Amino acid sequence: MRTYRHGLVIGKFYPPTLGHHHLIRTAAARADRVTVVCMASAVESIPLADRVDWLRAEHAADPAVTVVGVRCDAPVDLTDGTVWAAQVASMRAAVGTATDLPVDAVFTGEAYGRELADRLRADHVPVDPGRTSVPVSGTAVRADLAGGWDLLAPATRAGLATRVVLVGAESTGTTTISRLLADHYRDLGGVWARTGWVGEYGREYTELKWARDRRDQPDLALDDLRWGPEDFDAVATGQIRREEAAARAGSPLLVCDTDAFATAVWERRYLGPRARAGQPWAAGAARRAVYLVTDHDGVAWVDDGLREGDQQVRAAMTGWFTDALTRAGASWVLLTGDVGQRLALAVRTTDLLLRRAATFAPPIPETTHPGPRSRTATRGTTRTTAGPVAR
Repeated sequence: MRTYRHGLVIGKFYPPTLGHHHLIRTAAARADRVTVVCMASAVESIPLADRVDWLRAEHAADPAVTVVGVRCDAPVDLTDGTVWAAQVASMRAAVGTATDLPVDAVFTGEAYGRELADRLRADHVPVDPGRTSVPVSGTAVRADLAGGWDLLAPATRAGLATRVVLVGAESTGTTTISRLLADHYRDLGGVWARTGWVGEYGREYTELKWARDRRDQPDLALDDLRWGPEDFDAVATGQIRREEAAARAGSPLLVCDTDAFATAVWERRYLGPRARAGQPWAAGAARRAVYLVTDHDGVAWVDDGLREGDQQVRAAMTGWFTDALTRAGASWVLLTGDVGQRLALAVRTTDLLLRRAATFAPPIPETTHPGPRSRTATRGTTRTTAGPVAR
């Protein structure tokens, strides 16, 4: 079996599926170096940068694989030589950002692969053209995201998961509502049974910090714990780590009882004027689907042994959360009423967001130019051209 110096894999990866990863790994087994070109158009609803990141994450352990992205808004026409020229020019430019090494093999599972290989003066290596090894396509996943969820790699699942975050002051029901919300979707069964719930790492961290400090000061009260910026860095880092792990393993929905962004509000609560602004770990608020803010009004204060504050502090914190989320450009919904009313609004909000997340904009459709079919000489032969369609 021949080994090549430089293999090329192209695709829309809209989104990347296990079939795409099979193709890339097959190429990596046959070529010393593989460049993966992710081609995206403006009409598609998954950003190019996300697709590139997901591909890189899945192939981080494949040293031969380099992933690059390129925007290409040329029409898709299987009969027009000018379309070929436009798309191949984009591919060449993208490859050129990764290496000067010429392509000597094109790995595809598509019918256009031979024509593309000829235009690049490379060999065509067909890989699972009937999709029997990994029976999946990006088209099928876009049509039924939940049904195709397990045909996506962990990084892609984490990127496509709808993340709903509960935030609020102490003793306002964030843990109660977040658990009930996760249970509501787990009860749907199927892939939804794996709906993840991420607890509040800060609570666990507080218990550990308090226990550690009481070794030297047995009578130390919770109110007397000394907090510093390094504590909130540790809490945020731990929260992010747990959230990402849950998103990779769960369903199309992830429910979080707080997140790293909320940690910045808690830093303000405990450090006051000493609290920092613009922490790197607090910058992801706008990427959440929604924040559900549990209002303090009408909720009795319950001291569970790890809470500090009073009704006045809770009222202030509700305002801090809504102000911070608004300034960050995040979506947030205030939950009021009793537990049943709060859960009902949380479910209605989440249902709408899940429907939106599972709806993908269609890619550029294939069309046929009404003019005459162009012909091109390739490797000494004359043949009808066909425009590439990156699946």
